[in-house]
Amino acid sequence: MTQNPFDALGGGGFDMNALLQQAQQMQEQLESAQAQLAETEVEGTVAGGAVTVKVNGVGELVGVQIKAGGFDGSDADDLSDLGDMIVAAYRDAKAQADSMASEVLGPLAGGGGLPGGGLPGLGQ
Repeated sequence: MTQNPFDALGGGGFDMNALLQQAQQMQEQLESAQAQLAETEVEGTVAGGAVTVKVNGVGELVGVQIKAGGFDGSDADDLSDLGDMIVAAYRDAKAQADSMASEVLGPLAGGGGLPGGGLPGLGQ
């Protein structure tokens, strides 16, 4: 019996250590990219800047700005509109964050050259 069970398949060129090292490097690159995304902020705006929302690259809400003078808060319809605009601004910012994350993580989460595709648990 040979020491490496893959030798029986012919070729004997399968290097498990190299594969594990490549997987570890990919994991480190993925973690670095995720940390970079968490520190990056994008803005979403609506109504000509009446409401601006900031999210980080992983989609977490980090700030809301409401332009002064646009809302007095005394009218229920006005407040309802404000709520709708905050949601719309968040969706705008989140779409930008998702697009950025796809660009940054896409090559890493997709497997990037490992035989048979990516590693389980590394995708979004």
